[in-house]
Amino acid sequence: MKEKIDVVVIGAGIVGLANAWTAARQGRRVRVIEKDPFAAGASIRNFGMIWPIGQSADRIEVALASRDRWLELAAAGALEATRSGSIHLAVDELEEQVMREFAGTELGRRLDATWVDRDEVRNLSPAVGSAVIGGLHSDAEVAVDATNAIASLTRWLESEHFVEFVFGNQVVAVEPGVVRCIDGSEHRAERIVACIGAETGGPFGEVFKQPGMRRSKLQMLETMPQPNDWQLGAMIASGLSLRHYAAFRECPSLREYSAATTARAPELDRWGIHVMASQRLDGSIVLGDSHLYDEEIEPFDSGLIDECILRELRRIIDLPDWTIRRRWSGIYAKHEDRLALVEEPMPGCHLMVGPGGAGMTLSFGLADRFWSNFA
Repeated sequence: MKEKIDVVVIGAGIVGLANAWTAARQGRRVRVIEKDPFAAGASIRNFGMIWPIGQSADRIEVALASRDRWLELAAAGALEATRSGSIHLAVDELEEQVMREFAGTELGRRLDATWVDRDEVRNLSPAVGSAVIGGLHSDAEVAVDATNAIASLTRWLESEHFVEFVFGNQVVAVEPGVVRCIDGSEHRAERIVACIGAETGGPFGEVFKQPGMRRSKLQMLETMPQPNDWQLGAMIASGLSLRHYAAFRECPSLREYSAATTARAPELDRWGIHVMASQRLDGSIVLGDSHLYDEEIEPFDSGLIDECILRELRRIIDLPDWTIRRRWSGIYAKHEDRLALVEEPMPGCHLMVGPGGAGMTLSFGLADRFWSNFA
């Protein structure tokens, strides 16, 4: 493939697909090169939560712009997406206090986040457990079935925007205007965008030696499809997510809540656990997750982590069927300080990596911002 096209995107995960779509919308001829036979990384191993409520004030506009792109894709028939909203469930007064404080912040008002009482929260999801005293509700969040959405979007880009996909071919070298693959093929383009996820090999693996770049491993689980067409309703997070997401750091009571949580269950800190639940198209419930970083990452998954995740979820939700049909782990890249690492290591070749666990939430907004420089 030595013919010159406009754009080569390296990587068919959500960051790569977002860049491919945005470039194609500008009338560019796009080719995507993916080392695996299909997208197999973090983009298909997540909750499918488009989650503006978790984002800090400096990221919220990117998250909302990205959310709107997901809804646009759904309206165009590219994939299925539901504006299900979210609820953070509280089981004690400290969690309630932090949630009420967030609802009163500028960011909380921007998202129309509100505290809802015990009765109202049960109208949002039949999964709400008996110990729940209320929750923080937002209707800004969108649910997708991550695995199906990535595959469906790939097919749609190919058919509707004539994006070319080259699967199962490893990129081994990149020079200005040229991408070379392990099979000897060359792909020439005016612009190259490398969206390499957590891949430490290949021509851009050195990026993980930069200050601030980290790799995180998570563990997740999935139930059997729930019986009788049971629906989760709003996507669910526990109070533990208040400690995980930057959006809640300005809440005055967060420090006290974090200390109390550590005293109750120090293993939550050790394994970076906060718990959430979403539903796939087939009715199964995706559950998770944990966070281990860099040198903590091991090739083997921990049964103790899975047990801890399930224990914390059972504090807040009841499911008709808790039978676990699948377990998995995934690794994603994040930058500690930046929205993502976006740089130009050589002329005409750009690197976009490290949105962390917010890749589904931020990727389209990041791509919009990036390609606006070349419109």
